[in-house]
Order: sequence, then structure tokens, then C-alpha cells
Amino acid sequence: MARNRVRITSLLALSAALALVTGCGNSSDSSSKSGTEGKEGKPVVVVTTTWEGAFAKAAGAEKVKVIVPQSVHHAPDYDPKPSDLAAVAEADFVLYAPFEPYVEKIKEAAGSQAELVEVNLDNDADKVKAEVARLGALFGTEDAATKWKTTFDTERAKLSKDLKAAWPGGKSPAVVSQVFTAWAAELAGATTVGTYGPEAVTPAQLAELSRKKPALVLDNAHMSTGTVLPDSGAEQVKITNYPGDDLDLLPVYRNAANDLKKAMS
Repeated sequence: MARNRVRITSLLALSAALALVTGCGNSSDSSSKSGTEGKEGKPVVVVTTTWEGAFAKAAGAEKVKVIVPQSVHHAPDYDPKPSDLAAVAEADFVLYAPFEPYVEKIKEAAGSQAELVEVNLDNDADKVKAEVARLGALFGTEDAATKWKTTFDTERAKLSKDLKAAWPGGKSPAVVSQVFTAWAAELAGATTVGTYGPEAVTPAQLAELSRKKPALVLDNAHMSTGTVLPDSGAEQVKITNYPGDDLDLLPVYRNAANDLKKAMS
């Protein structure tokens, strides 16, 4: 609670500073922004992390500003800067995840008229496609979103086929997944025998999951709690959910497939 109070106090101070900088020119800035968008017809999208950014790009957005640097693995720990508030003030859409509680405060502090859009951050294939289609409809870029879906389906099918061909002994491996890495188990066609997290595994959970005798444990690189099932013989594989600065979601699947294939062999 103390940390949250410090963050909110800091955010209010930042908003006051931003108001002093931008208050005098607010009217002319708004008219300039409207004129530019009217000609180009493309939305300005601000996202909290590269994960939301990849969803926005897949949906067809071309002007995407990421607030939280990729070096910050846990987005809720980030403290916004005045430049972040300025970016939000110029946005048409602000994309965020429900576990990032400061986003609405950012929007309010910046005085933005942007539409605040909560994104379901899950790399499960069906959920990704549903969110990309929804965002494409919001942005008015449905054609781009549909084209990306076709590319995604083709690429994912190839990766999944390759992983299934690498099953040890031709049998689907038993895995334990962190709740945010279940999509990787599905990609591999693995048999999920248990899940854990996002909290650390308790002794009771440890005993229960170990009894399942998984071959692999799929850990969340961004919320790792260390070795999940020590002395179980299971190989732990780190799965990365967040895309890189290129905001391309497909390498997330390629990297996961590569790491899973190595672990299975």
C-alpha cells in the first residue's frame, strides 16, 4: 500500500508539471492534431507495454507509442514520466491490461480524450485473434487485422506441426504450466497435467504437481519464482510473453517453439 501511495503522489505531481507545460497551447494543439488525423485517417495509439503494442500493430495500427520500457519486466512497477503523460494527451486510443492499475490515472492526469481500451493479454491463439479483430474494428483497420490473422494462422500451424514431430517417442509430453504460459503448452500439443501461479508454489502444490511426473515445467520469464519443481526431474523452460521493440508477436511463438523443441530433444 505504501508503494502505491508513493506512485499516485508522484503521478499527480507529474500531471501538474505537464499542465504547466501544455496548458497555454492546448487549443492550437488540438486543432493541429485533428487536421493531421483528418488527412491521414490513422489512429494514434499509446500502449503501456510492447505486448499491447504487438496486438495494436497486428490490428493495423501504425502510430504506436510504448510507455513502459522493455527492460521493465513487471509493468505495474513502472513510474510514469511527464513524457508519458504528453504522449497520452495526443492519443486516440490508450491500450492497457487490467493488472496495470495506473493507466486510468495517466489518462486523467494528461487530460486526454483518448478511448481507454482494456486488452486481454493472453497469447492463446483464439484469444489473440479475437482481440486483434476487436482492435481492428475500433481502429477502422479491419483489412489489416484480417491479413495478419491469415499470416498468424499459417505460421502457428507450421510451428505446432514441427513441435509435434519432435515429441519424445512420438508421445505428447506431460507439462506443468504457469498460468500465463499455458498457450505454449497448447502450441506444442503437450498434455497439461497441472498449472501454478502467479504466486509462488506452496509446499502442498509442490507435492501435488510433482506426483503428476511432468517432463517439462513452463515458467513465465516475466514472473519467475525460481525453480518450480526441484528434484522432480522435470526440465524447466522459460517462456517469454512480451514481444521486442519491433512489436512483432510472431517471434514470441517462434522463440517458444525453439526452446520447447530443444527441451523435448
